[in-house]
Amino acid sequence: MKLIDVISSIICGAVIGILLTDFMQEWGIAIGFYSVFLWMAAALVSLICLYIAYLISKKIFFVFQVAKFLLVGAFATVIDLKFFEFLIWLFALFISLNYTVAKSISFLFATSIKYWGNKYWAFGKHEKEGSKEIIQFFMVTLVGLVIDVGFFYYFTKITGPQFGASNALWIKISVIFAAIMAAIWNFLGYKFLVFKK
Repeated sequence: MKLIDVISSIICGAVIGILLTDFMQEWGIAIGFYSVFLWMAAALVSLICLYIAYLISKKIFFVFQVAKFLLVGAFATVIDLKFFEFLIWLFALFISLNYTVAKSISFLFATSIKYWGNKYWAFGKHEKEGSKEIIQFFMVTLVGLVIDVGFFYYFTKITGPQFGASNALWIKISVIFAAIMAAIWNFLGYKFLVFKK
């Protein structure tokens, strides 16, 4: 593993720890200052999992790529969620912003982060991007956007909160689940269309 792998996995893990802290607070579990330990634990688990994927990749090459893709995706999902919450908060001060519109904007913002993380870290493609690569990336991303927003809409508007979850918690869960569904499509599209070597 390279130093960039170690640093990136620690950063991604710490950001995932922030999301875990949010969920614990939503469930009424107050951890206060101890949230820092949760962030550090998530960073350590992230690093260990990436190292295991690195070892497995000596036999099955793409496993390391999948692990890095998942970390980039998890990082971008937290950015997606936090930016979504920021947009709702910001526009609530001035105008009412539809959740679906806010989700679309946050998805596109998070996708720009995923582009750089996947291109340079997960798939290790360092050649200068051409217009064909950028067009392919946005085509795959647009399909991912439809998948992401479609699942988000289905879970928030059609099914509504389940399993006794509050509306606020259900929206967060829906954002994450929608991102997972889009991530499956995005990995396949990025690996075999956009960043193929």
